[in-house]
Amino acid sequence: MKLHAIAIFFCYLLSFLCCQVKGDSCDTYNHPQYGFGQCIHQNDCPNSLYLTGFCESQPSNIQCCFSLEPIKEEFRAIWIATVNNIDWPSSKTITPYQQQTELIHILNTVQRLNMNAVIFQIRPAGDAFYASTLEPWSFYLTGTHGVAPSPLWDPLTFIISEAHKRNIEVHAWLNPYRARMTGATYELASNHMAKRFPKYAYPYDNHIWMDPGSVEVQQFTLNVTDDIVRRYNVDAIHIDDYFYPYSDGTEFPDEATYVAYQQQGGLLNKSYWRRSNVNTLIEAMYTRMHIIRPKVKFGVSPFGIWRSGVPAGISGLSSYDSLYCDSRMWLEQGLVDYMAPQLYWPIDPPAQSYPVLLNWWINQSTKGRHVYAGNAAYKMAQGAVQYEAREIARQVNVTRSMRDRLALGNIYFSTKDIMNNIKGIQTVLAELYKQKAMIPKMNWL
Repeated sequence: MKLHAIAIFFCYLLSFLCCQVKGDSCDTYNHPQYGFGQCIHQNDCPNSLYLTGFCESQPSNIQCCFSLEPIKEEFRAIWIATVNNIDWPSSKTITPYQQQTELIHILNTVQRLNMNAVIFQIRPAGDAFYASTLEPWSFYLTGTHGVAPSPLWDPLTFIISEAHKRNIEVHAWLNPYRARMTGATYELASNHMAKRFPKYAYPYDNHIWMDPGSVEVQQFTLNVTDDIVRRYNVDAIHIDDYFYPYSDGTEFPDEATYVAYQQQGGLLNKSYWRRSNVNTLIEAMYTRMHIIRPKVKFGVSPFGIWRSGVPAGISGLSSYDSLYCDSRMWLEQGLVDYMAPQLYWPIDPPAQSYPVLLNWWINQSTKGRHVYAGNAAYKMAQGAVQYEAREIARQVNVTRSMRDRLALGNIYFSTKDIMNNIKGIQTVLAELYKQKAMIPKMNWL
């Protein structure tokens, strides 16, 4: 009899949990003005709009609540990609004045839409969109690798000054290992990292890629980061998803470096060794930049799936196994100030579900670090199945529905889709961001 009662209890519990996973219609109904609601007792959600009949699995005193209070803190940003002149400058041959005018136009649009940050790519391939003491001027800025702009100007100094006038943060975006892009044929300048460390510069998938296992390469990347944090008033340092390269179907050619590690007594297998190399860089960057400037932030934007099958029902490329990126550990151990997973999938398909993945990421933030979702604005114009602008709005509202659990904003890739107002996205963002919002505070800094 007791076993029967226990079985009934667990069946009831399983049924309840399944219902919770599926969610009430409150979780999926997108109110045209207030976004997504939550099933909650009226007393716990003051200054709100309630709709009945949307919390089907809940007791009658639980209703669907839509907060009417303006959001006071929210991260609202765009990625400004400079590699291949994706977003800026529109051409590597236009004049510095024209390049400056384009940047001002971007910042004015960000300000008008009540957004509050830009993530500006300053080191796309071992090069510089600033007056570096260590690396060559970027080919994508001047048209010739290593040649300074004429008349001379410093894009990083310029964007920091102009953005801060508009209360916009500037996060300096670096790529640690990529040395030259796929298909690029320009001659590398003599002070480029592939020329400094030719032993660790590998042709791979038509790129040139630096070996993350090289201590010299790691140290040089740390020196570059230190130099930026010391000399520029950036609000953050930011790294995207390129650690070990995306596979072209062949083995990354770092066997000699791995053998040297083993000869020095290293016991890790190659996969764990590769992850350890990246972990070492991340931890050192986080520690050193905060020694130099304790208030500067550090953010990483990994591929949106940590491992295929995690959480259950999610499938896709495993960044842990393919890119050797243990981003979950960095979030768990507080080695980042924010994580911006690239959740470049729509809400509805189950294999890569935006809300399921976002929910998983925020659950990993055991030290209270912020999670800012990366959103694929580019998919409104690219791909076999293109987004409507309302998909972006729904994703922002999904993010907001989890803001009490550290989902505190959104970042859009990329700037050109916003600037070109693809499918009226500026109107959608203006509706979402009617009021200004402050950058979420990081009390541990």
